[in-house]
Amino acid sequence: MSDTQFPIPADADTRRAVPPVICYPNETLPKPDLALYRAARDGAEKVAEVTVPPREAATFEVTAGQFFRISSIEGPQVGDLNLWNRNDISERFFSGKTRALHGTHVTTGERLWSNLPYMRPMATIIADTLEWYGIDAYGGSVHDVIGTRCDPYTGNLLQGSQYHHCCHSNLTRALADHLGLSLAEAEPHVHDVLNVFMCTGFTRDTGQYFMKASPVRPGDYLEFFAEIDLLGAMSACPGGDCSAEHSSDTAACYPMLVEVFAPKEGSLAAWQSPALNGYDRSHGC
Repeated sequence: MSDTQFPIPADADTRRAVPPVICYPNETLPKPDLALYRAARDGAEKVAEVTVPPREAATFEVTAGQFFRISSIEGPQVGDLNLWNRNDISERFFSGKTRALHGTHVTTGERLWSNLPYMRPMATIIADTLEWYGIDAYGGSVHDVIGTRCDPYTGNLLQGSQYHHCCHSNLTRALADHLGLSLAEAEPHVHDVLNVFMCTGFTRDTGQYFMKASPVRPGDYLEFFAEIDLLGAMSACPGGDCSAEHSSDTAACYPMLVEVFAPKEGSLAAWQSPALNGYDRSHGC
């Protein structure tokens, strides 16, 4: 082909003006009973906690029907969250479908969905102290499901680096340690994340993924209800608040806290853990 630019069609503006259609209207999604969850949370007792060190990751377990809270405790810090079915780690958080169902960023009342063929809610967000942020003038918002996690392979591709404390490597080490796997065995189970507290969006001119300083401050938290038995891994990103870079040994980084709470017996009434997706898996055969 030649390098000659194709002419702009006469009806270009008309084509651009076609209104968008939501791909996955979510009005028919099963609605979480937030009133029930919050009532059960009010009487819940803390049963476990783990501190995630700066530039490292830590794992935690949550039983279906319990709650977990991720908090900023010392300074502005973002974190990358992976979730698995504790009883079968082939079922894991599906950021792409969560994004398709809820949008680029998630907040109170929205859910984290699992991968195909399981596709059911893994966790429901019941509280978000940064919900006030909304969408800013740049198109940025908080708690994204668009970033894939900082990783050493992209760093090597772009900069020729060998950086080992990016979130992908942190999550790989933490999962390997928790399950007694080799790094090679654990790594394929590490997946695209929920970027907790991270403020991100897409530029309007080039459509590139951007980050900016997180609005998170000590005391802020994101809290979930566990819909199924969960194994979680949380990485305190080496970019700190991601105001300048995300794989760095120089950015100010702080620990994060994960707490697990168990509700009083009977407080969830007739709630049941969601079943696997009801598609018959025949695929037309």
